[in-house]
Amino acid sequence: MAKASEIKVGNILRFNGELVSVTEVLHRTPGKGGAFYLDKFRNIKTGKIVEARLGTDEQVEICRVETNDFQYLYEDGDFMVIMDNVSFEQHTIPKALFGPAVKFLKEGMSVIVSFESEEPIMAQAPNFVELEITYTEPAVKGDTSSGALKLATTDNGIELRVPLFINQGDKIRVDTRTGEYTERVK
Repeated sequence: MAKASEIKVGNILRFNGELVSVTEVLHRTPGKGGAFYLDKFRNIKTGKIVEARLGTDEQVEICRVETNDFQYLYEDGDFMVIMDNVSFEQHTIPKALFGPAVKFLKEGMSVIVSFESEEPIMAQAPNFVELEITYTEPAVKGDTSSGALKLATTDNGIELRVPLFINQGDKIRVDTRTGEYTERVK
């Protein structure tokens, strides 16, 4: 247990029975009454923002979170199997922890997973992945307006919009946070 005055941005707390990440800490000293903290927390599971007013000596539970690099091995229903790169221990984590970036994962990729007392609480795919184009329509001659895009299918079955100069067999870099094409890889 720690005092509210010891909370820092980025800490993971157990607040009202839920795991939350501290996003903002404001110290207030009104003219009347004692000082207090106005804190903003983001619920790790739901993503909701929660505001709390804590007294300076109020007790909070700061959780011990271990974050490591893991290798993504394979998909198993609604779960992903990952392996610790040091101990080679395998863990099964829910797909939902990766959010929309889960569709970009390929076997053998490095991922970052955070555990709180043996329970996975956060997972992050790499910010950029390289994918190969398996199918796309050829560009039509004369259709060269700036910013023109066409549909393409990647080697893991994702359809996304790419510039006209991308052809079948090209490798592209995709931003997993937005799902958009960023550049062609040589």
